[in-house]
Amino acid sequence: MANTTQGYPWLNQYPTGVAWDTPIPVAPAYELLDTAVKKFADRPFIDFYDKKLTYREGGNLVNRLAAGLQKMGVQKGDRIGLFLPNCTYAVIAYFAILKAGAIVVNLNPLYVDREIVHHLSDAGLKTVFTLDMPMMLDKFDAVFGRTQLERIIVCPLADILPFPKNLLYPFVKRKDVAKWKTDDRHIGFKDVLASDGSTPLPVAINPLSDLAVLQYTGGTTGIAKGAMLTHANIFANAEQSARWFTTAKEGREKMLGVIPLFHVFAMTVVMNIAIRLGSEIILLPKFELNEVMKTITRKRPTMFPAVPTIYSAIINYPKLADFDVSSIRLCFSGGAPLPVEVKQKFEKLTGCTLIEGYGLSETSPVATGNPIVGENRTGSIGLPIPGTYISIRSLEDPNVEMPIGERGEVCIKGPQVMAGYWNKPEETAKVMLAGGYLRTGDVGIMDADGYTAIVDRIKDMIICSGFNVYPRNVEEAIYLHPAVAEVIVAGVPDEYRGQTVKAYIVLKSGMELTEADLAVFLKDKLSPIERPKLYEFRTSLPKTMVGKLSRKAILEEEAARAAAKAEQV
Repeated sequence: MANTTQGYPWLNQYPTGVAWDTPIPVAPAYELLDTAVKKFADRPFIDFYDKKLTYREGGNLVNRLAAGLQKMGVQKGDRIGLFLPNCTYAVIAYFAILKAGAIVVNLNPLYVDREIVHHLSDAGLKTVFTLDMPMMLDKFDAVFGRTQLERIIVCPLADILPFPKNLLYPFVKRKDVAKWKTDDRHIGFKDVLASDGSTPLPVAINPLSDLAVLQYTGGTTGIAKGAMLTHANIFANAEQSARWFTTAKEGREKMLGVIPLFHVFAMTVVMNIAIRLGSEIILLPKFELNEVMKTITRKRPTMFPAVPTIYSAIINYPKLADFDVSSIRLCFSGGAPLPVEVKQKFEKLTGCTLIEGYGLSETSPVATGNPIVGENRTGSIGLPIPGTYISIRSLEDPNVEMPIGERGEVCIKGPQVMAGYWNKPEETAKVMLAGGYLRTGDVGIMDADGYTAIVDRIKDMIICSGFNVYPRNVEEAIYLHPAVAEVIVAGVPDEYRGQTVKAYIVLKSGMELTEADLAVFLKDKLSPIERPKLYEFRTSLPKTMVGKLSRKAILEEEAARAAAKAEQV
């Protein structure tokens, strides 16, 4: 929301066909799939390495699995973990858990022992789905007795591969297939499925209060916390986001799912939006550039949500001319700032519309987006999606709203905002304001038309000699240099200034750039206090599980260096 005395400036900017104030339905999250099964029964639902399911077949599997979970003793409100990469099991298990009345807990398959123990213990998980691969299954075998975990539902990868891959996989990938036997702790996926035609017992769901998903996030501070997303949150955000894709055609789109479904961005923008639109979901278990390019060329997806680093990798791929990516029409970039150069080059390459949006785990996640049809403002995260208010609040007092054009903390209100943090009332109180607004920890500015620009994270702000420096602003200036492929800017300790601006840079293939050259280039683009005093040219930069550049990892590297240096003194 803009300053209350100025109304809602975005109302005059909304694209044709999208109404900001049209009521958002309230319903259990699993109704997304139930409705799609009724409307698109015989259309393709999931394509995993060429093994396909129709919506009818997928709906049947979900019902059988939900009924099987209930027969196993799963009760309303139980938490069940999904420790799975992108695959057919991830989608089927997600909706079956919801239909059984339980709560999905998304887990990253790359978690190490310490993280697994924390998440299992914090959520009180007794049941987890995972693949029959040692790198996944063994992690849980190691935590029995240290957590409340009672059983693992083992999902054989060969069973979701097409012929003859399903026959060859156990032999070609011997080292990747775990040796396990059915016992009280290990139950095969097929053994959980109830007989054909089975349906789960109805569970009374109050969408506004009953939880659908615990989505763990670091939030703005502290150890990972479980954002409590209700059924209404999940259903609303799928509906809000689908309405934003004004040119999408129900029952005719193909969604490419490369970013991981266990992350909130893909959960909604890949899986739930696709189902809401009756789209075919083409799943790949991880981002491998050549595999993605072959898949786009052969399977002709029309929708491709991703993070900026994935779009950047595609436009800079040396073998790009060998592939046809012209089928892509709609793309939604999130998770990190989208460089203008990347947006423009990707749109020119594919002919698609690539929009930048914004959200958090705590908002299910989508809160804003640039219009599909209408003005895409450079450097902006766009307008609030239907039913969503954006309010810019004072950095000193979050109860005070800032005037248009002034910096402040971005706060969000809408049907997609979480119920709070799991078992953490004090942490919840820190981020929830009066009137239902969520504090994001992001610094932003709203213009006179309601478009918001994110300046930076409050916690990432660099303070040099008492002046505030926003890393994102510095990064955007560095990205203007044609030799720069990737950059992270962070504040490092400085005895004189308190902190010094440091830039970590990866150059494009075949390009050269020196510190002196870049310093000259930035002279008229940044103030003296903003210009980096330190540069580090690297061959790669650390990334998060969804592929966005990780400033946190860079700062951890710097801290480790400083500790090692101190030990040598």
